[in-house]
Amino acid sequence: MNKTQFVCIDCEATGLDPKQDRIIEVAAVKFTLTETFDTFESLVDPECVIPEESIAIHHITNDMVVGKPTIKALLPEILQLIGKSILVGHGIGYDIEILASAAERAGIPCELRLNPYLDTLRMARLYGESPTNSLEQLRRHFNIQDEGAHRAMSDVIVNMDVFKYLAKNYRSVEHLFEVLSRPIMLKAMPLGKHKGRPFKEIPLEYLQWAAHKDFDQDLLFSLRSEIKKRKKGNLFTQAGNPFSALDS
Repeated sequence: MNKTQFVCIDCEATGLDPKQDRIIEVAAVKFTLTETFDTFESLVDPECVIPEESIAIHHITNDMVVGKPTIKALLPEILQLIGKSILVGHGIGYDIEILASAAERAGIPCELRLNPYLDTLRMARLYGESPTNSLEQLRRHFNIQDEGAHRAMSDVIVNMDVFKYLAKNYRSVEHLFEVLSRPIMLKAMPLGKHKGRPFKEIPLEYLQWAAHKDFDQDLLFSLRSEIKKRKKGNLFTQAGNPFSALDS
């Protein structure tokens, strides 16, 4: 594990849709668990207006990106730094997809979707000892130094340290990949109107509705497991009481 090279990457963007939104900042660091190697950081001209709701999160204004390179100009250097390394990030699927989509629009060959990756959000779910699994909460949980504003490089630095803490329990990268290949049972609903509630407390109708949405594999697994558990419970009750249908 100590000798394996990883690349931690983070993108700030105009929004949360990797197909439609545009990158406004990228940071990446190549590292092992004991050393840091190449780094990359740049603001990006998105060639569109940055919405106010996005500015409120990352504090990157339209004036700040005026005259900065476009993502088309930066992608060759970014992709060269990454190469075939294992990618690390918090919700890394978003960063991979927004970079790959940008490469497609620019007509730049990109095999980023083929790179192996380790998502620290899923690793935190496995760890299970942080009150919530946001990067900021994990930073506090592991007593990692605050790197300041929610910007790409500050997030990368924190994310690398979080990854190092979370990776301690695994004897090898192969072991970590093997564990992450299986869905993870979540303790509580991580989003929506029932955010923070244990699944057993959420109405069945809501669980059934959510189980057909485009959520990540861990959330879908947890939702469907709870639904299955309740169905089995109902069947068991009926089987144990043949007169249950007469109770009213």
